[in-house]
Amino acid sequence: MYTKGGGGDMIENYLLAELVAFSENKTLAKTAAQLRVTQPTVTRGMQKLESELNVKLFDRQPNKITLTKTGKLAARKAKELLTANREFVTQIQNFALTQRTIMVRSTALGPLVVTNQLTKYFDLKIDHNFVQPQDVLKGLESNQYTFCFTSHEIQTDQVESLYVGTEHLYVNLDRFMFLASKQAVSFKELQGLSFIVLNDIGPWKQIIQNHIPNAKFLYQAEQDALTEITRYSNFPYFSTNVTVHEPQHKNDRVPIPITDAAATMSFYVS
Repeated sequence: MYTKGGGGDMIENYLLAELVAFSENKTLAKTAAQLRVTQPTVTRGMQKLESELNVKLFDRQPNKITLTKTGKLAARKAKELLTANREFVTQIQNFALTQRTIMVRSTALGPLVVTNQLTKYFDLKIDHNFVQPQDVLKGLESNQYTFCFTSHEIQTDQVESLYVGTEHLYVNLDRFMFLASKQAVSFKELQGLSFIVLNDIGPWKQIIQNHIPNAKFLYQAEQDALTEITRYSNFPYFSTNVTVHEPQHKNDRVPIPITDAAATMSFYVS
């Protein structure tokens, strides 16, 4: 990015970068080292910047150079300009990418499972790394992704949310367990049990930890590992109406819905 100088000339980015580096490092030697140039190169750049702005930026004393008050202001503004320049480039590149491919993110797993079924019909690029709720709006506004699924609505001048559905939590119990004969269970009834859990399940992880505090959760990083363990053990595991996990072996698990309000999560697309 360029900005007009006092004499009508355009200020080049490298001069702004040198000014910012000097304001942070305080010495020519450290500035040159950070920028990987020679000290004379930095000196010439500073002189050129003063000339183009037609103001005094530096107080030069024998064996010492410091920024004037004007120089300090210029350094702050230069840093803002360089940051804006990087954001400009990133946003334009991200936007161009979204014109070719639909970029999809989510704060939870369920919506991605459903969206993944649409890849044969649309040019979708699904990032399975969850977005933190507090980062969603920034990502949308900077065109990092085309849309994002969240468990909360977002309504701003630039972003709007639409309700897309509800996810319900189930616990899959060994059919010989007493609770497996029930039509539904509560979190309270699951106290003291040990569960096999896929580690990356988004907000559901905190929900089960908060509502079954004295349970033991055996987290698995990979779906294959979870499937293998459930094949040779009777540990309960969780699933939802959209992330149904059915190990390919004898049907000895019974999916039971959990009745607590926290076991139901609404989703929106923004």
